[in-house]
Amino acid sequence: MWLSPQARAQSADDVGTDATFVLAAAGDIAEQCTASDSNCVHPKTAALVQQMNPSLVITMGDNQYDDARYNDFKNYFDKSWGRFKSILRPVPGNHETYDEPPLAGYKRYFGTTAMPKGKTYYSWDKGNWHFIALDSNEFSGEYNFAEDAETADGELAADPPQLKWLKSDLANTSKGCVAVYYHHPRFSSGPHGDNKAVAAVWSTLVTNKVDLVLNGHDHLYERFAPQDANGKRSSKGPVQITVGSAGRRLSNPKAEHETTEALLKKYGVLKLTMTDSTFSSTLIGLDGEELDRSPTYKCH
Repeated sequence: MWLSPQARAQSADDVGTDATFVLAAAGDIAEQCTASDSNCVHPKTAALVQQMNPSLVITMGDNQYDDARYNDFKNYFDKSWGRFKSILRPVPGNHETYDEPPLAGYKRYFGTTAMPKGKTYYSWDKGNWHFIALDSNEFSGEYNFAEDAETADGELAADPPQLKWLKSDLANTSKGCVAVYYHHPRFSSGPHGDNKAVAAVWSTLVTNKVDLVLNGHDHLYERFAPQDANGKRSSKGPVQITVGSAGRRLSNPKAEHETTEALLKKYGVLKLTMTDSTFSSTLIGLDGEELDRSPTYKCH
């Protein structure tokens, strides 16, 4: 039975201790259109989320197009995915930085939910899971940061504050399973390709035995096998899933990586089933069809 987000909402610091729970996750969501336009996709993906009846909803950036102004959030995102606002845990994408000043509309619309401690990156717990929400714009040059901080090979010359915070946050969690989500994927078979700007982030996640990484940015769906810091198969690395398929017009994929296990140019929302020691994922398409199903992975 569907319960309203208001009935399900809990605190951002500890949002429940269920042994098994379902999350919905996607990025690249709201075009400037509404359900009155039959070609408008984000109301349809919002309906998929409602059918999942998730405990919480994760978004991986580019929540609103094109420049993510507050009025656009209210006119479009709010009329579809906005129904989940009280159980939604977002991160910003590059389009949120196009507002003036950057992130103004994003911050005003989501408020303290997106910045529980005044930063655009934060963490929260549910059950035996620790979730980390990162603002990858800091690493990818959207704030004119990475251009000065990168060395020639794309690594960061010095840890920016967010990376220092990430390392500390990972060191301090007592949870047995860890998921991290941010906009720009480290590896991608989409038009944007691999992103060296987040190499230091990915390396940190591998070192700390993170289990799951969720991204957007490329407007398609791609699920990878667990990978090491160099993008090679490794059972010790995280599973990366890009779900940039919730509403923005889709992109044509390029050649698959050796570690790619599924690559689809399809709209859909990811359904995540989490237990105290495992996770699995299913991509649900617009007609309710299961487009991809992962194995069940044990947490590291």
